[in-house]
Amino acid sequence: MPDQLDCHDAQGGPSIPGEIDAASDKLGYPFLGATMNSDLADFIHAEMRAILAEWETYASTLLPAGARMSSTALRDHAQEILEAIQTDLRTPQTREEEINKSHGLAVRADTVGRTAAETHALLRVADGFTLEQLVAEYRALRASVLRLWAESHPTGRDVVTEVGRFNEAIDQALAESVVFFNRETERWRYVFLGVLAHELRGPLEAVLLTSELVKRLAADTPASEATERLIRNGRRMSALLDDLLEFNRSALGLGIPVHRQACDLAVAVQEEVDLRRASLPGVVIDLSITAPCPGAWDASRMKQVVGNLVSNAARHGTAGASIGVLLETKDTEVRLAVQNTGPAIAPEMQKVIFQPLRRGGTSGPKSGGMGLGLFIAREIVRGHGGRIVLASNEGNTVFTAVLPR
Repeated sequence: MPDQLDCHDAQGGPSIPGEIDAASDKLGYPFLGATMNSDLADFIHAEMRAILAEWETYASTLLPAGARMSSTALRDHAQEILEAIQTDLRTPQTREEEINKSHGLAVRADTVGRTAAETHALLRVADGFTLEQLVAEYRALRASVLRLWAESHPTGRDVVTEVGRFNEAIDQALAESVVFFNRETERWRYVFLGVLAHELRGPLEAVLLTSELVKRLAADTPASEATERLIRNGRRMSALLDDLLEFNRSALGLGIPVHRQACDLAVAVQEEVDLRRASLPGVVIDLSITAPCPGAWDASRMKQVVGNLVSNAARHGTAGASIGVLLETKDTEVRLAVQNTGPAIAPEMQKVIFQPLRRGGTSGPKSGGMGLGLFIAREIVRGHGGRIVLASNEGNTVFTAVLPR
């Protein structure tokens, strides 16, 4: 959360050093730390509770997201946005600065991280708001403040000037929110499409290979195992589509959902390795499981982790070399390691390798991926409260998922 800007003196009133203001007016630009009187800023400060109440009431009508949110979530960063507007109103502004602000060229204040308006936009994306609803919040805020202000203050030149400055500040906050809202939704739109394409590839390959096997078998030859594999992978494809469509319907929320159920992780790893052996003909996968691993796991998601790590090893490892998969159960944690031989991953690449779209297309004809496998694996492991550790030196690369029991 951005630092809140304090523009009051120890007694709670605005700081107005007259000498600095006079010098500022004379030279045509504000001195560092200079402030000015602002009845509207004082009004916003005094009526903060009423303004926030109207913000909350209106935000709750923005359906469907607003109906299920708490009071705190509905008011998200509204007070910080208003406090930033108060600071803006109390800051002297030259004619040039006014014109630049109207052209979207305002000089950004020296703040740490994102502004309150930018953070508000990111959280509204996660809550499932639309861009139209985000803009409507600012429209309602503007109308609320100006209506309350008009009810208690007579019109005049000073009032018109302050209203103009207030509108500038609102527009600035709105512009910051819209930019970050669009950037965040666009980022997750690409992630969604990438996940869809990436995750359908493995099951689809297994389905096609099994279908070819069934076709080659004689009509009177039992093919129950191959048929079962076909059905199992078809169901997995359906589950993946359901998950991804749910992900899209929830306004591209952050992260990959994990749903834990009681199961044996060892069984899930064995099933996924068997599937990868069928979908990666010619690749030797050595599996070692030290012991059963019962617990609360999302078996489908953990299969994705295994599949993505194995596919990554097959794609970037030495051709013809075996891939090692180890599931090791300890007292407090579980370690799932996938090892392959091949060139070491460069240190600069190791820093960004789990970011989406980083590795795909960078390793020559063997690549063929979109660079999302490691990103997906990391997010699923994080959803289980764990982490992925990478160790790579010349001739050997190991990705290890460390999961709490």
